[in-house]
Amino acid sequence: MAHFRFRRYHNRAMRDLTPRQIVSELDRHIIGQDGAKRAVAIAVRNRWRRQQLEPEMAREVAPKNIIMIGPTGVGKTEIARRLSNLVNAPFIKVEASKYTEVGYHGRDVESMIRDLLELAVNMVRQEHAEQVRPKAEEAVEQRLVGLLLGETGQPPEKGWVKSGEAGYLADEEAQEPDSLERLRQRMAEKLRDGDLEDREIEITISEKQGTAIIGMMSPEQMDPSLASMLENMIPERSKRRRVTVARARAILLEEETDKLVDTEKIIEQAIERTEQTGIIFLDEIDKIAAGREGKSADVSREGVQRDLLPIVEGSTVNTRYGVIHTDQILFIAAGAFHSASVSDMMPELQGRFPIRVELSALTKDDFKRILVEPDAALTKQQEALLLTEGIDVTFETDSIDAMAELAAEANGRMENIGARRLMTVIEQVFEEISFDAPDMAARGERAVTIDAAFVRDRLAKVMKDEDLSRFVL
Repeated sequence: MAHFRFRRYHNRAMRDLTPRQIVSELDRHIIGQDGAKRAVAIAVRNRWRRQQLEPEMAREVAPKNIIMIGPTGVGKTEIARRLSNLVNAPFIKVEASKYTEVGYHGRDVESMIRDLLELAVNMVRQEHAEQVRPKAEEAVEQRLVGLLLGETGQPPEKGWVKSGEAGYLADEEAQEPDSLERLRQRMAEKLRDGDLEDREIEITISEKQGTAIIGMMSPEQMDPSLASMLENMIPERSKRRRVTVARARAILLEEETDKLVDTEKIIEQAIERTEQTGIIFLDEIDKIAAGREGKSADVSREGVQRDLLPIVEGSTVNTRYGVIHTDQILFIAAGAFHSASVSDMMPELQGRFPIRVELSALTKDDFKRILVEPDAALTKQQEALLLTEGIDVTFETDSIDAMAELAAEANGRMENIGARRLMTVIEQVFEEISFDAPDMAARGERAVTIDAAFVRDRLAKVMKDEDLSRFVL
């Protein structure tokens, strides 16, 4: 096992959420799959429990990695994604089939750790940026006022002062000692009121030139420490750009924020968050298991598994920000396992995923619940979208039954893509209304009722024609 580094990382979300509360929150967005929800809830709570132990005991507690087994579109990815949002943890989804073994062209498995850390750095930086935002906005306002009055903030000519779009100060006013200060105040007020957002000004932008590529080596293949060294060696280049005040505010806010935040502290916290709360969702892991396509394919897949093993087991990965220990990163793997089984994976890798849960295929009743129960159910989304046009949509109960039945039928006749089929069905049902909505509102047609007859009428032609249904649905 890799070197263990124990630090108590305090995550308030993990501390405050019990497994029951985590499942309850997931229920708001995902229908069914109770076994998978309970498994991830326990895994997250165990991370918090481990952090309460003495270091000697904590170093012996390994994360309970999970394998989710089930067809596409049943909620595997959504459970992991919602979980990470719930506990404010860095989360990335990667496809195991996109990686190749060491020595071959393609993505190496360590890149997933670097991607996770990059995401954590952005998360922590955003949090720090919010803390210093008031000071940064104040500094940006002062810079914009100076730019609108000229780089020096001095009157452009003796005897008169141009006040943006407010006209000019009188000659005698301009000669008063406090006239420039009053002008700056007036300009600042106009900025706060949004009166100058479309006005163009010229600003200086500093930017780094792209990192050079050595020979035929891509940045991903380049050693992280070398890439970081090259980046520091490349000088910044300044250039003048003419942009609107609104665009300048965004650019200058980024610059002022960079001055106020502590980059070293951000990186330190991001590394700690990655190591202690990071979640990697390994999709399509069944595609790197030994299948039935022959030995040559099996050899390649086993190579990826061999490279993946030390990452899951616990190792150190060099990144541009420093070394990451993967001991406590939670890995959630998923796959349909149609042509392979979990037992076809390397025994050592299997052992690193002690928790296995099977997700069930979705039924018509599941589809009905998915259409109406989640906080952001598809029907609620459609109602909200059309309400922006002034169209009030009402769904009759039988319309929900019809859409669920047609989605289940389409999944049965064609490839089963789970709940994703509902999105296609509902888009087909609303295609004409979505197109005509502005004209309908203009004619005063502000109420639409969706019933079973309406749904079947919109999908009759598609469902009837086998070839067309495969193309459209």
